[in-house]
Amino acid sequence: MTKENPTCMTIEQELSYIPAVRIFSNPDGTSAFELGKLPTYAHAEIKTFWLSSQIEKWQMGRHVAPRRQYVVTLKGKLKFKVSDGTTFVIKPGIILLAEDLTGEGHSWEMIQGKKWVRLYIPMKDGADNLFVADNL
Repeated sequence: MTKENPTCMTIEQELSYIPAVRIFSNPDGTSAFELGKLPTYAHAEIKTFWLSSQIEKWQMGRHVAPRRQYVVTLKGKLKFKVSDGTTFVIKPGIILLAEDLTGEGHSWEMIQGKKWVRLYIPMKDGADNLFVADNL
């Protein structure tokens, strides 16, 4: 967007992305992930947002995401694991897109820091997640 025209994006803004990882459920009930990115200046359709630094009991083992949501880590470094045992790391600067709503789900563990501070941003039902996979 420019000062003169707030709805017009510059080329630099259009080509800007933030790293992201998307966790999803396969048709067979297993969970998997893909690396990608989210475009900056794109407007996501969200419901609300909230901050958390507490860990609920249900989050401590393998679990599915309670809703389609972006999880923005502000503090902490975590290793996530999906069904086939593969892992990926989430740290500040990488957005997690949680979409594994059914099946086996995922697990995670802290690998740096003692506290996970994060922002949850649930998407509206049926909203585009804006995710761009790296393999495209």
